[in-house]
Amino acid sequence: MQTRAADDERYRKGILFQQLHSGPKAFVMANPWDAGTARILTGLGFAALGTTSAGLAHALGRRDGANQVGREETLDNARAIVAATPLPVSADLESGFGSTPEEVAQTIRLAGEAGLAGGSIEDATGREDEPVLPLGAAVERVAAAVEAARSLDHPFTLTARAENFLYGRPDLDDTIRRLQAYAEAGADVLYAPGLPDAEAIGAVCSAVDRPVNVLMGGGGPRLSVDELSALGVRRISLGSGLSRAALGAVVRAVREILDDGTFTFVADTLPYAEANGFMPAGAGDDEGRA
Repeated sequence: MQTRAADDERYRKGILFQQLHSGPKAFVMANPWDAGTARILTGLGFAALGTTSAGLAHALGRRDGANQVGREETLDNARAIVAATPLPVSADLESGFGSTPEEVAQTIRLAGEAGLAGGSIEDATGREDEPVLPLGAAVERVAAAVEAARSLDHPFTLTARAENFLYGRPDLDDTIRRLQAYAEAGADVLYAPGLPDAEAIGAVCSAVDRPVNVLMGGGGPRLSVDELSALGVRRISLGSGLSRAALGAVVRAVREILDDGTFTFVADTLPYAEANGFMPAGAGDDEGRA
């Protein structure tokens, strides 16, 4: 049964997450993939966290992609991250885990019950022959998600994503039309992952009247927080960037061991005491283990 204290905490996080989008410059929403990385990112000073569908898929030993990770697995991961941090958490809810507006709305309600302060809904279909939904169907899903978000007992920031550039459809005009339609349907934040350059990012920000999230964890332009803020961006997410950075460190270390028979990688690892220090003390701690 939900307690008053838990309700108050959800409300506090929801308000804080909303307020972050109206700050004087863009804020970075880092993306953990489990409770441990959530604790580390919290300890290092981020203001909010977001889950990553690709980071979770890889942690589960699966490829990232449509329907590779289910709704309950996604929400279980989100619950673990929410429980690990006092920060507001937004979830990557992929395409809402359903083909109908009603199913998308149910995903948002469940996300709210999981303690999330926000979540994103894509307009991707998961189909190779038609990877992006027709605009009308996509708008209906966003509208249903917005209605469900407004029915929650705490503020929930709904992000609507236009996926054109991720699926080989580099049509900036259509992407902007989609984001404008999602804003009209009530989305709080707009997001078009994969925008190719500063000009495209600036065009999106200028064309809409809602905060814009930009992905900086992929293969796009390398712009700073200040540069993105000047373009009008209000939120920066990293996607699977941090999880892939961690995987990259593992692969480099293993290749050194197997190819060279050396272990110089240890010099760049996080010291044991520092790693342990990010985690809460509890019964059964053993400070001497490595």
